[in-house]
Amino acid sequence: MAKLVRTANKEPFVEKPGDDMIICRCEEITRGEIRRAVHDGMSTMNEVKRYLRSGMGLCQGQTCQRLVQGIIASELKVKPTEVGMIQGRAPVRPVEIGVFSQNITDVKED
Repeated sequence: MAKLVRTANKEPFVEKPGDDMIICRCEEITRGEIRRAVHDGMSTMNEVKRYLRSGMGLCQGQTCQRLVQGIIASELKVKPTEVGMIQGRAPVRPVEIGVFSQNITDVKED
């Protein structure tokens, strides 16, 4: 697999027809925003995810991941597999502090 080099494109960004199409519905990210991110130097799915929040909405990329991957690959003129997939993270949920204190009091010292 070829290593992608992360450098910003020196040519000016040129909008294309269809750039206003929403690709990530959860975060309302357009095709043009993804193309601009690649133009700004993002070259992997995770970089674009951190840069734009694509794939971080309610669906966690289940709807848009392949579309975003295809747009990045098209802009870089590489195969979609070369830009990777979104790295999954465990969901973070708030936990009441009382839950932790219950666990501490349940532990008995020997």
